Amino acid sequence: MDRIELNKNIDQMDPEELLNEGNQPQKDSPLASLSVDLKLFSESMREVAVEIIVEGLSLYPIFVAHQHEVKLGEEIFNKDELNTDWNINASTLEEFVERGIIKKELKQRFIDTFKSPHDYMCVFVIVPEGANFVFFPYSKE
Repeated sequence: MDRIELNKNIDQMDPEELLNEGNQPQKDSPLASLSVDLKLFSESMREVAVEIIVEGLSLYPIFVAHQHEVKLGEEIFNKDELNTDWNINASTLEEFVERGIIKKELKQRFIDTFKSPHDYMCVFVIVPEGANFVFFPYSKE
């Protein structure tokens, strides 16, 4: 797999920014289905995040949303098995730093911008054009 190049700015993006770049409607963008899948998986993803924290694996759970094979984290939802559009893996800040996706010198900046893992899922969205972090609220249902 090619190494993912990230912008040095790892601040969050709003889901709207990911879904509608430049205020131009995108036809059939695979990102249009991301919020649908995240809402569908929301409660299960919250349970996984809490489990990662309670088991002492990390205080910073990160989910990886992708549509192709990615060797990052552990797969928790497979799009082919569940008939959805996105695969979701569970990972941690520590794995991202260890693998060089988040530079060690930017780790504290990431921690400072990390939202409550009980209220928001941190999702690393990988698309052919690149990758970025988004904080998506868990469903309140």
